[in-house]
Amino acid sequence: MNEPSCNIDQNSEIFDVMIVGGGPAGLTAGIYSSRAMLKTVLLEKALTGGQIASTGYIDNYPGFRRISGMELAQNMEEHAKDFGLEIQLCEVQCISKSEDGTFCINTSCGQYRGRTIILTTGVKPRSLGIPGEKELRGKGVSYCAICDGFFYKDKHVAVIGGGDSALEEGEYLTKFASKVTVIHRRDEFRAVKILQERAFENPKMEFVLDTVVEEIIGDDFATGMKLKNIKTGESTVMNVDGIFVYIGTLPNTFICQLHPATDDMGYITTDDKMNTSIPGIYAAGDVRSKLLRQISTAVGDGATAAVSAERFIEELKHKYK
Repeated sequence: MNEPSCNIDQNSEIFDVMIVGGGPAGLTAGIYSSRAMLKTVLLEKALTGGQIASTGYIDNYPGFRRISGMELAQNMEEHAKDFGLEIQLCEVQCISKSEDGTFCINTSCGQYRGRTIILTTGVKPRSLGIPGEKELRGKGVSYCAICDGFFYKDKHVAVIGGGDSALEEGEYLTKFASKVTVIHRRDEFRAVKILQERAFENPKMEFVLDTVVEEIIGDDFATGMKLKNIKTGESTVMNVDGIFVYIGTLPNTFICQLHPATDDMGYITTDDKMNTSIPGIYAAGDVRSKLLRQISTAVGDGATAAVSAERFIEELKHKYK
């Protein structure tokens, strides 16, 4: 099969490294590649920092006993810029390969051309897929406590989920809400023990286990939920002022002419050097198929991907000498 190509300006600027995504993995890759004197651009569609920018606090990143996600994201961005990383806010639409072997990235603000690509596009929240959720998203249904928590001062909110994010963000919401009810479909939480202990000790938090949400109720704004106990089959209605969903994530991938291999869940597969199935394209951070998705693992991935890209570029130079 012929490799995809794109029409390019042969006089256009060529980057050594093009990074897609501005979370911890992307910013770390930017630090390493820029520090190695590689001409590097980072393409981010929204704000740099990724998920950590919308996290209330972080207490498991080495060297920071407790730091807000926004502050850590800003520190990473400033660090990367200190080494000369160029950051462009635009949405990636397609990735392809030109006839001269360079990669092309079409974006909402023009086309970029480079020798290597590092994909650090992260993940997005998984939705419940129930009636009322899509219709009331942004109208009482949220996936980001730090973004929307302030609007629920002295209100009763529900958090759906049982992992680390559900309990972390549930605790964060107690800064504003009068009560936070955590609803989980199992009889015990998956979150790490320290987060469970904090949640159970918080007087503003209560828990409804063995229960699923079947529908979100409301016309112009969410007013409640239809719940079902999976053990007894009993159905009830809970009135709440806001609903925050934390039931896992899906990889942020997009339609490209070039398709790196993925696992059954859609996460990009790599080797331990962050090589994807396409030479010259690397993947790092949460979008990559792996066991653990944390800031510390994203940072390690980003550093490894940048070094692998640097070595790939060196090989190209020797090849065409």
